[in-house]
Amino acid sequence: MSQGDERGYGGNEPGGRTEDAYSTLGGTRQTRTRLPGGIDDGDGYGRRPARNSRSLIMVVGVVVLLIAAIAFANQGGGGASGSDGEKKADAAGAGPTAATGTRPVQGKNGTIASGFAHDEQGAQSAAANYAVALGSAEMFDKTKRDGILDAVIAPASVNKFRTTLDEAYSTDFFRNVGLNDNGTAPSGFVFVSRTTPIGTKVTKSSTDQATVEVWCSGLIGLAGEGSTKPVTDGWFTITMELQWVDGDWKAVTHSQTDGPAPVGGDNRASSADEIAGAVNGFGGFTYAR
Repeated sequence: MSQGDERGYGGNEPGGRTEDAYSTLGGTRQTRTRLPGGIDDGDGYGRRPARNSRSLIMVVGVVVLLIAAIAFANQGGGGASGSDGEKKADAAGAGPTAATGTRPVQGKNGTIASGFAHDEQGAQSAAANYAVALGSAEMFDKTKRDGILDAVIAPASVNKFRTTLDEAYSTDFFRNVGLNDNGTAPSGFVFVSRTTPIGTKVTKSSTDQATVEVWCSGLIGLAGEGSTKPVTDGWFTITMELQWVDGDWKAVTHSQTDGPAPVGGDNRASSADEIAGAVNGFGGFTYAR
């Protein structure tokens, strides 16, 4: 249906005669002209201003609604604002991951966001971003892994994390996920390891400490023709204890449990080439929440 049909423009008038571009007047094909002021051209059909007025009112109404919607969106739902236009933190909704309108962090520690707010929202944001970093493919590279740990782990806990993870990312583990002994993907394959936060919640907090749970979905596997370790998805919950250190939240502990996992959908599994193309074509997020 065209826009004209939808608004009553371009169709036949109900109960009236069909109006072609030309009408038979006096046995000849002549153009029928509608004159201003409701004067007709002798065929008994004058202008119908009511229809055009109704259409104009509809158009004006739609424009007004669009302007109002844009203004509402720019205000972030009408919450309280400071003098610089930034919404105050107390504008948060009831949901633990509801948008608050607080400006996202501006800093980065490498590719990882930093400079989180010194409150529960900041702790949740930190935990979500750290979950992404700690579940990335870069963790399979020793040099990159050390850089990630330096960025997200509290200084007093870095060495413990590094020792534990160096043991976990072993040759046997690499082989188990289809990688070479040094953690690289075999020729012709793309290694996928991504974590996506679904939601966060604070289970314990004080001024400088917070425990945050991050519900996540993840992908891991080798994308490529003939892969014996195809990319699969999973659901899990990460729990982090965070501490406020040197002006930012840092992780002190990290643990993971399975689920909650939804019922699988009926989506057709994509081919190895489609998955590889998606991984190469869609970059991962560098800021969550």
